[in-house]
Amino acid sequence: MTYRVIQWATGNIGRAAVEGIVAHPELELVGAWVHSEGKAGRDVGEVCGLGALGVTASQDVDALLALGADCVHYSPLLGRPDEVIRLLEAGLNVVTPLGWFYPFRTTGAGVAEIEAACRKGGVTLHGSGIHPGGITERFPLMLSALCTNIRHVRAEEFSDIRNYAAEAVVREVMLFGKPLEEAANSVMLNVLGHGFKQSIDMIAAGLHIELDAEKRVTHEMAVATAPIEAPVGTIETGTVAAQRFTWQGTVKGEPVITVRVNWLMGEENLDPPWRLDGQRFEVAFDADPPLELVFHGMHPPEVGQDLDRLPGIIAPAMHCVNAIPYVCEAEPGIKTYLDLPLIAGRFSP
Repeated sequence: MTYRVIQWATGNIGRAAVEGIVAHPELELVGAWVHSEGKAGRDVGEVCGLGALGVTASQDVDALLALGADCVHYSPLLGRPDEVIRLLEAGLNVVTPLGWFYPFRTTGAGVAEIEAACRKGGVTLHGSGIHPGGITERFPLMLSALCTNIRHVRAEEFSDIRNYAAEAVVREVMLFGKPLEEAANSVMLNVLGHGFKQSIDMIAAGLHIELDAEKRVTHEMAVATAPIEAPVGTIETGTVAAQRFTWQGTVKGEPVITVRVNWLMGEENLDPPWRLDGQRFEVAFDADPPLELVFHGMHPPEVGQDLDRLPGIIAPAMHCVNAIPYVCEAEPGIKTYLDLPLIAGRFSP
């Protein structure tokens, strides 16, 4: 069976998703919504640098809804619940890397409306991705089947932010290069926490852990002891050059699930002298046996390397794209990794 797919937005993840949809033997790209008027009316393949695909990018939502598609890969810069509800009510399944991984406890206020939209349209919503969206839920749950006496679960990212050349995001959203007192008010605690708290809740549900009501959140920073050169410009002495965000689920005040990101502008000239020891993702268990799984390949091989296809973008896009056949066959409602069968990619001979 072939599932007809609309790509919603053609930013970095959207472009990777278009490539993945076209390559997937069970999927057909039939439409694409674009934010920019300059992209509307053009072939979406040319917009994404893939060559002509015979599919025209559009800003006409009604025309896209009328295509009779099965699913939307929804990846604008910022997700809009009202937009997602409209898609669901129109009978379109939705996969997205923008949240809804396990929204039942952390963001319960909107769950009833989304579930009602799914029932009205007879469709499914599935949130996926990588971190959060895979490293922090799917893989810990998978590894847990190999363990007994599970006491603590950790999922952690170690990244060199010199690989990220989006100056506005790095400086004005992530607040690198800012004074400590300004960065202490970082919005990332809420922006990232929205997803990572859902990750913690999903692990807890899968492992049957009754967590304390409030999650523990910490934000640590290191400053530059000398100017650090980066693609976004110079990180000046005394300004923020490394950050560590941690979210923890606790039982009677003791951490049992830890999710963490470590973002460093390299390893030199930092106070405190934090180290990366290689870019990677880790999933680890304090259990019997004490398992640890390390993921490589989702960062550029060399720091600052200019790649046409960033692996850290391809992975979350494909985690969603490969879920589409399973989501289209699922019962209506919000479906998580706990509800769907094992999601697999497809062989390309």
